[in-house]
Amino acid sequence: MPFSEILLLAWRNIRANMLRAVLTLSIIAFGITALVGILTAIDAIANSLNDSFSGLGANSFIIEQKWGDIRGSRRGIRQKKSDPISYEQAIQFKERFNFPAAVSVSLQATNLATVKFYDKKTNPNVSFVGVDENYFSAKGLDIEHGRNFSKTEVEDGHSKIILGRAIVELLFNDEPERALDQIVLVGSQRYRVVGVLKSKGAAMNSQADRAVYAPLERVRALYGTAETNYDLVVAVHHAPDLEEAKSEAIGLFRQIRGLRPGQEDDFEVFASDSLIAIFKENTTKLRLATIAIGLMTLLGAAIGLMNIMLVSVTERTREIGIYKAIGATRRDILNQFLTEAVLICQMGGAVGILMGILVGNIVTLFVGGNFLVPWPWIILGFVLCMVVGIASGFYPALRAARLDPIEALRYE
Repeated sequence: MPFSEILLLAWRNIRANMLRAVLTLSIIAFGITALVGILTAIDAIANSLNDSFSGLGANSFIIEQKWGDIRGSRRGIRQKKSDPISYEQAIQFKERFNFPAAVSVSLQATNLATVKFYDKKTNPNVSFVGVDENYFSAKGLDIEHGRNFSKTEVEDGHSKIILGRAIVELLFNDEPERALDQIVLVGSQRYRVVGVLKSKGAAMNSQADRAVYAPLERVRALYGTAETNYDLVVAVHHAPDLEEAKSEAIGLFRQIRGLRPGQEDDFEVFASDSLIAIFKENTTKLRLATIAIGLMTLLGAAIGLMNIMLVSVTERTREIGIYKAIGATRRDILNQFLTEAVLICQMGGAVGILMGILVGNIVTLFVGGNFLVPWPWIILGFVLCMVVGIASGFYPALRAARLDPIEALRYE
């Protein structure tokens, strides 16, 4: 019997029991929706964070004070941090790091600043950062309007400022050209606007949109103390030199921190690629867990489908006898029932994949990503539906194929 005829008969039998088929494929659809939807959402979040980490610069790394765990005698585990990176240490590193790279020193002064322009002002949740002339290029931030700070402005502590895009939206009605050369207040201090950053959107680096940046010496004079920690960012000119630059930076900074040979580093070095690798490792485990949960859901659907197919074999025993009487072989009967099971699964899978793409991309919109077509998970969905259809339909199909035609014709 040609496969096209087998497929047509399978479709007719499904239509004849539409309610039963719809209920069965709905179970499969919900399982595939959960599977594809969660995996698509994970991909969307991963892509968003990947873009955010890349904002640090694919050829950049940061040096920061080290955090670790210590055990208290009564209170369990407590957090302990190393000595902060002092201004003198940061500047000494910047001057002594003889490698084809740009070094940036910055100071996170506060995350509770208020920026005011005439009668308009922000909420007290703006980050105020002191930066040098290399900061924006090292962090992968682009100045859309205006200019960067000059080295002289950084060293002399001029009262200049560069605004994040969200601040411009609040204070200047999203007109960055109008913001240039205006005077704004950060707290009680006056600053002249010389630049506006390009928006980073809804990704993790959107914090840059709600931040303002002033020359390092200016911010240090206002907020710096003996316990202030300074951040170091190193942007290597050539990406293949990143590992060599990290090794040289660690050696130099150990000298600056006065660490003896064999003594453990009291600072940490993070590169954007290492952060991405850590995230990918964690999301891989999450994906595997999601697939496992999806398989358990589909296992329930497979049991339900097998039950429905066994009922169908019993109901159509006389029909099977007629088919065999007019020349249908065991193979034909086996293929027909197997095709019905696979067809129901694939219909449910198609509905589930469409719903999963929709659910996953709703998450994508929330994290500020682009519309995502998860081809690997679409293929996985169809493959799983094929496997479920064959697994759940094989025994009922085999049982139908083994029916004795004479006994089947006599069945009432």
